[in-house]
Amino acid sequence: MSEKQRMMEAVYTNGFAADEARLFLDTHPNDPDALNYYQKKIGLYNQAVACYEEKFGPIRPENGGMNGSWAWATTPWPWEGGM
Repeated sequence: MSEKQRMMEAVYTNGFAADEARLFLDTHPNDPDALNYYQKKIGLYNQAVACYEEKFGPIRPENGGMNGSWAWATTPWPWEGGM
């Protein structure tokens, strides 16, 4: 597995875990363990996204304007061999 794939896997797994914890918190809003888990995973997700984008470019449209230019659609899409 390449470094790029490993970094993207960290984005996917932490994002998935944060989304699942967020859904659980919708029905269990007073669960401190769930809230701590969510905060940990969202922090790891944001860190993984920042590391990936620093090295390989934006993966979220809201980060496409980094460095003073619009870079969101300048790399190959997954079906074009990107990723």
